[in-house]
Amino acid sequence: MLFTPVRRNHGFDLFDDFFNDPFFSAPVSHTTTTLMRTDVREDDTNYMLDIELPGFKKEDIKAELKDGYLTINASHEANNDEKDANGKIIRQERYSGSCKRSFYVGENLKQEDVQAAFENGVLTLKFPKEAPAAVEETPKYIQIG
Repeated sequence: MLFTPVRRNHGFDLFDDFFNDPFFSAPVSHTTTTLMRTDVREDDTNYMLDIELPGFKKEDIKAELKDGYLTINASHEANNDEKDANGKIIRQERYSGSCKRSFYVGENLKQEDVQAAFENGVLTLKFPKEAPAAVEETPKYIQIG
């Protein structure tokens, strides 16, 4: 929601002039994240998901199948400490974040039915459209190759 100052009907008001500056009149937008953009494809027998995970390593990603939902969880931590010859910190930056996304794939799908690969920042998951009728009780992680 865009902040709109209250206008007064009497004389000059410093805050009215301040908040009427073009800087404050620009609409506030909530930028959509570029993480986990997903393309869903299909052929005659399979569905394929291509999920963009730039900056993540294979070790940072977990794919889980539970109660008919395929959940992808990625977490990443980075620490960019730079010190000069005397050990004084010149720059110190840290980043920690995670993202998670779930897809309903059907309750008959088993972990063994899902093939996963991670290459060049893209996680590719492939699974059959028609899964055998068997439900697995315990969640298992899918091996990412």
